[in-house]
Amino acid sequence: MADEAQAQAQAAPEAKKKFQFPTAFTILFGLIIVVAIATWIVPAGEFDRQRNEALGRDVPVPGTYHPVQPNPQGFVAVMLAPIAGLYDPDTNEANAIDVAVFVLVIGGFLGIVTRTGAIDAGIGRTMVRLRGREKWMIPILMALFAAGGTIYGMAEESLAFYTIIIPVVIAAGYDAATGVAIIMIGAAMGTLGSTVNPFAAVIASDAAGIPFTQGIIWRVVILVLGWLACVAYVMRYAERVRKDPSKSIVFDMKESNEEHFLKGRDPAGVGDFTTRQAIILVIFGLSFAVMIWGVAVAGWWMAEMSALFLFAAIVCGVIGRLGEHEFVDTFVDGARDLLGVALIIGVARGIVVVMNDGKITDTILQWSAQGVEGLPEVAFINVMYWLQVGMSFLVPSSSGLAVLTMPIMAPLSDFAGVGRDLVVTAYQSANGLVNFFNPTFAVVMGGLALGRVPYERWVKFVMPLCLIITIIIMGTISLGTLLEPAAAAGGAASGG
Repeated sequence: MADEAQAQAQAAPEAKKKFQFPTAFTILFGLIIVVAIATWIVPAGEFDRQRNEALGRDVPVPGTYHPVQPNPQGFVAVMLAPIAGLYDPDTNEANAIDVAVFVLVIGGFLGIVTRTGAIDAGIGRTMVRLRGREKWMIPILMALFAAGGTIYGMAEESLAFYTIIIPVVIAAGYDAATGVAIIMIGAAMGTLGSTVNPFAAVIASDAAGIPFTQGIIWRVVILVLGWLACVAYVMRYAERVRKDPSKSIVFDMKESNEEHFLKGRDPAGVGDFTTRQAIILVIFGLSFAVMIWGVAVAGWWMAEMSALFLFAAIVCGVIGRLGEHEFVDTFVDGARDLLGVALIIGVARGIVVVMNDGKITDTILQWSAQGVEGLPEVAFINVMYWLQVGMSFLVPSSSGLAVLTMPIMAPLSDFAGVGRDLVVTAYQSANGLVNFFNPTFAVVMGGLALGRVPYERWVKFVMPLCLIITIIIMGTISLGTLLEPAAAAGGAASGG
């Protein structure tokens, strides 16, 4: 017995020393340091910019790249980066603070609705009606998120859905990673295959000097094939987890996730479903419908969406007969639950701030442009795709990447004999694919934090799917290059 106790005592320190993958905060802060170091190594440079009234932005002018005075980022810049990711300390202009506030308001809203019991009752009713057919909610929901992505580039707005869908998914016998995959992969695949998305296909086509309808057929092909691959991949994983929970990538967190998302209740057990709860759920659903309408049609962004959910929280609190003190305490507690997510968003945006302040973004763009010069058609479009993959890590915003790269990259395709529409398709496909797992994209890190899925496990889970999607993309743009030899002439004419 003494020997056994001694062995256990010796093993204890070894168990404590077991490597643990760093948190999202550490990963992102490490990337800030790496980018800051790069500003001391990569030459500083800029393109001249001119106002593009159609885009409403300043765009780089091809052929105007020139070295500028270096501005290497040191210790102070690194420490300021997470704060600068939320707002510019010099101008007080917002960076990601609006998204962070939106997340906090969503947390408060969900806290209020949950307190009324409406969500628990609604989940219970849903599980009864889906019993035996739970798997079909995966393609249905992924189709809805993909539609949001391809139509208007659903990104930050998707953060509002994690704490709604994941409890339903867990109650259906799956895991939190399945819920994250439904939302994140669904929306990302839609954005990857953007058809009329004004923040990707439209703005990139305008910057490239072509109508956004040019080349839309290839984007539809990528969207359909990619969506089918994504649905099959997620459904296969979800079914494996349902049959054997130990197959889950977050199996060790199963009990804590169920406690967190289901609040210790059995959502499959259906109690009374009152008229009051039904009204609250209708308001709950209408709030998201109005949000989507506001973004897609009315030009809303984070401030208007935050105000919408604040109003909806008040209405639900009144209908649920929550007292003033109970309402405020519940709203604050709900916001507190998502505080970590709000902070992660600021840290992720800080990476881009350091890179831009260090004046190395345009240098990397210039190197990319030089890398595709003189290549044959199929090689050109595929190298263009991989260059856009690399740039997407540095500029995760689809609209930001379009405005930065298209005025420079699109004219190069004229000399390669490749249609500018295929350059647009390569850009948005690369940007969409990277945003399946991009650590510099606040939506990815925020979504994983909301879903309680560690980043390294998510990357391991999603990489095989990314390989499949990459094969689809490269095959499609290569085929497009071979079948549309005349498109380059049209692109050159329109771009002249």
